Amino acid sequence: MKTIANGLVLKGIDLNPVKENIVIDDENRIVEISKDAKDGDVIDASGKIVCPRFINAHTHIGDSIIKDEGDGLSLDEVVKPPHGIKHKALESASDDELIEAMRESMWDMYNLGISHFIDYREGGLEGVKLLKEAAKDIPIKPIILARDSSFYGEDANYHQVKVAIRKLLKHADGIGLSGFGEIDTTVAEIICEKCEAAGKISSIHVAESESNQFASIEKTNKTEPQRAFEANFNQIVHMTNPKENDIDLLSKSNSSLTICPRSNGALSVGIIPLFDILKTGVKPLIGSDNIMINRPNLFREMEFTLKIMKGFSKNYIAPVEVLKMATTNVCIADSLSGKINKSYIGEGQKAEFMIVNQKSNNPYLSLINRAEINDIVKII
Repeated sequence: MKTIANGLVLKGIDLNPVKENIVIDDENRIVEISKDAKDGDVIDASGKIVCPRFINAHTHIGDSIIKDEGDGLSLDEVVKPPHGIKHKALESASDDELIEAMRESMWDMYNLGISHFIDYREGGLEGVKLLKEAAKDIPIKPIILARDSSFYGEDANYHQVKVAIRKLLKHADGIGLSGFGEIDTTVAEIICEKCEAAGKISSIHVAESESNQFASIEKTNKTEPQRAFEANFNQIVHMTNPKENDIDLLSKSNSSLTICPRSNGALSVGIIPLFDILKTGVKPLIGSDNIMINRPNLFREMEFTLKIMKGFSKNYIAPVEVLKMATTNVCIADSLSGKINKSYIGEGQKAEFMIVNQKSNNPYLSLINRAEINDIVKII
């Protein structure tokens, strides 16, 4: 048993700041949270914030081998399969090089307070196995979303697609797709159906660029988000450039949205209208996206997001809503929560939090605006 005492605890799904103690049992479960709770060894958290650890809800960890290359190139030139510079680098790298680069990024995420990350893993089944190998002995949980080259093209062989999905889902946590520019609607529907039947995650990039939206509307008379909602994807990523009634459709869908504002900025594809999305009651997640573009640092991601979105919308966005994107929104995302099992700070929950120096009277802004890696004094 041990007790975290005297800290400012961000408690529950809503991250309510309370001056209470946390008692953890020997199985690393929170057994009590109260002002007078105390048992076992005591960790003094005076002057500290006790915050749930982060989930980085969208990464491409494989491109850790190609950090900061491709600056000034278009989205397609950098990341579109199979000819983007990222994919060429992945093809030419050795397994040992990939594993070492991914291990370095995972340790970086762990030290930055991240407990889980959802990764779009390239390279088919071998790519999945490489990430699992790289993750050995690192105290972080990768949620691995795989893909296969058989998914691509207008003339995909649906039997081959189903065979590939079956093989991938034996080892991966789901399927993550580059976008509707590379797959047809039937492939998307097959993937969603098979993932749902297996209890796995289906995810896809949508509306990252305006040109992708125009191409989808011209081809199908539907936006990319509309096609994703109709196929019933669990997670959609980006939606930086919504059109028509995409935001309304999102609010009525079963899909969880993950935003990646720094990546969108770096690739010059736009600024997501986050204020309008939040007004509908949607609770997004947040991710750092390609490690070749951004360090997987959610402190930086949250600060950028809060400030750029307030400036863009000319409206107030509560800091706690941005912090929830990195911590507890996943716990209430119906399409994801049961498949990821991330905890919050509450009795009966797994102890999965960090103790961080408090640098201002506003705990949310203290974390978003001022916390750095060296302010994390202990990871539980």
